[in-house]
Amino acid sequence: MAEWTMEDVAARFSDAAETGRRLPRVRMQGYFNVWPAFAREVWESCPDDEHVYRPLPPTPQAIDRMMETMRWVQWLEVEQRHLVWMRAKQYEWKVICRRFGCERTTAWRRWQRALQIVAERLNEQTHRAVVF
Repeated sequence: MAEWTMEDVAARFSDAAETGRRLPRVRMQGYFNVWPAFAREVWESCPDDEHVYRPLPPTPQAIDRMMETMRWVQWLEVEQRHLVWMRAKQYEWKVICRRFGCERTTAWRRWQRALQIVAERLNEQTHRAVVF
């Protein structure tokens, strides 16, 4: 990538949030179900946990990109981290504004500034790698 832009950074954060959503659930190790499988009636099978739609698990490359993106948040302050992740998870601006106690335009500017910080740091790293 030649130059990182704020749009590229926002897309990577969204991709990381989606990858995190697609990871398998964490379950307690050592516990298992000893109950036999029951033959259920049609009306009983609706809330069945085994047949709930789960997205396909992410690829190893997607997990690597997610881990790289998660390291980027260390460059941000705590409030900026929350803002970036809430936006990556596609929270509505109304919810974000309520969480941070500010107007929509202010929240949007803070989000843009956080993306700009990450893009600048990535571009610095790219330029340093080219020089050496």
